[in-house]
Amino acid sequence: MAERLTPRRITTDYAIPPGETLAEILETRGMSQAEFSRRTARPLKTINEIVKGKVAITSGTAIQFERVLGLSATFWNDLETNYREDLARIDERKELEKQVEWLKVFPVREMRRYGLIKEVRDKVVQLAELLSFFGVSSPEAWKRQWAVNTAQFRQSTAFEVSETALAVWLRWGEVDATEIQCEPFDEKKFRAVLGEARALTMEDPEVFVPALRDLCARAGVAVVFTPELPKTRVSGATRWLSADKAVIQLSLRYKRDDTLWFSFFHEAAHILLHSRRRGHLDTDQGRGSATPQEETQANRFASDCLIPPDDYQRIASSHGDNPAIIGRFAREIGIAPGIVVGRLQYDGLIGWNSPSGRLRRTLRWAEQENPT
Repeated sequence: MAERLTPRRITTDYAIPPGETLAEILETRGMSQAEFSRRTARPLKTINEIVKGKVAITSGTAIQFERVLGLSATFWNDLETNYREDLARIDERKELEKQVEWLKVFPVREMRRYGLIKEVRDKVVQLAELLSFFGVSSPEAWKRQWAVNTAQFRQSTAFEVSETALAVWLRWGEVDATEIQCEPFDEKKFRAVLGEARALTMEDPEVFVPALRDLCARAGVAVVFTPELPKTRVSGATRWLSADKAVIQLSLRYKRDDTLWFSFFHEAAHILLHSRRRGHLDTDQGRGSATPQEETQANRFASDCLIPPDDYQRIASSHGDNPAIIGRFAREIGIAPGIVVGRLQYDGLIGWNSPSGRLRRTLRWAEQENPT
């Protein structure tokens, strides 16, 4: 992910009015406020109130100060701007101090672990980091943006997760997807990409992850792999960042090649077959935001893309519980043998403890094992 910066000067608890600097300069030069008011053609009362911080230095006043004192108008304007900003940050800090308990409902420790936010002792600063991560100005703004945004993924009453953890996971994917440069979405190109992606199932993550991202980006789809966060139990999600850019976000929850690739093709189906108006999210138990009909369509689409129906009938009608036969079949159709095993096991044609199960590969993810 791109580096996230701590909100500037959020710890400010004092503000120095530019009038203090003006008073020091006048004293150093031996010039009284009365003389200075005459030289600037400003009322003495105005000069006195500027010194006390009661009146702001305007752009016109800054130019007059420049002519009298030889210090640029930019210097005075910057002093005024910084002072007003510091006052605003003091007020902001007071408001955030009232809401630091809000941090407790987020997976802050995991967010720090993965570098999504920086670890700081000051809870107000930590809260500001959290808000910056979500791109909102306050907890109330978060509720307006992300409570609604997250809710669109949670149409099923059977799907119970932490709303805040899910929001973090989705935002993480959104930020990563934004950083991926994509061509405008092209359905024909994306369908062709899915054909090429089958061959990547035989590769290791260090090969297929960048290759899959590049292929899909050419068709207008950003693919991101996001580690699972506590209480999300999510396998994948899709949504549209814009009219011509879609996102497939895959969890690192599953470490088997058959489940990972099925999830990818399942999410691809949501992009090609279903509404763009809301996001689709899938859980580890096959439940999510899609309707039963949409889930059935996505499952069938993924199954048929990975193993074409005619080919599947051929292996399903043979003595499939044989590693050698399965391995040879997988090579013939150009797909990882673990995917064939997973399909046969899911359909009950071979047992979960079958010797063929060793063909299912365990994937190792650098993102999950070595977070920043």
